[in-house]
Amino acid sequence: MGLDTIIHLQKVSIFQKKNLVLANVNLEIDKGELVYMLGKTGSGKSSLLRTLYADVPLIDGSGSIAEFDLRAIKQKDVSFLRRKLGIIFQDFQLLTDRTVNENLLFVLKATGWTDKQLMQERMQNVLEKVGLGTKGFKMTHELSGGEQQRVAIGRALLNDPEVILADEPTGNLDPETSEEIISLLMEISKTGRAVIIATHDILMVQKFPSRTLKCENGIILDSKSSVSIS
Repeated sequence: MGLDTIIHLQKVSIFQKKNLVLANVNLEIDKGELVYMLGKTGSGKSSLLRTLYADVPLIDGSGSIAEFDLRAIKQKDVSFLRRKLGIIFQDFQLLTDRTVNENLLFVLKATGWTDKQLMQERMQNVLEKVGLGTKGFKMTHELSGGEQQRVAIGRALLNDPEVILADEPTGNLDPETSEEIISLLMEISKTGRAVIIATHDILMVQKFPSRTLKCENGIILDSKSSVSIS
């Protein structure tokens, strides 16, 4: 395990409900790496992401992310782990009855921020990073799909995470907007964060090439090595 390794899985089995979907997963991802995870629905992509953010317990093998041991993590520590992670979903998961700023404020308060000025500065900072510096006062339902996903990415950046986990982040977007979102995630990886993007979108992977993990027939094929990680 290298100094820059931020995600480390060894001999891990990934389950979907009680069904084994990925066996003997060995994986190392470094800071600043952008990695695509490809695979059909049901191939284990989302279950692997959910294991990484401790929504699904790791019961077989060993794993760590951002210095948290996924096998040993206690429920009370999961919220601390998630402060080191930024999680982005296909359906944005924004609070639609609130403004952009109120969505961001909700997360900051939930993660222990109290200084009003620092909160305002942080919200403005992340909105500028995702190209929405003037949109904080807008209701989220007034925004386009691409803008809503940018808000979701900004929200994921609030606590300066070490890892971004994006589950089908372009699934509800048109091709042009999808390109903007992947491009933004690439820029984020260049700031030293590890970014994992679960996607069906082969064209996007071809347009913005990077390391790929393919979930197929219960194993992971890694473009970093010419052999499967199994």
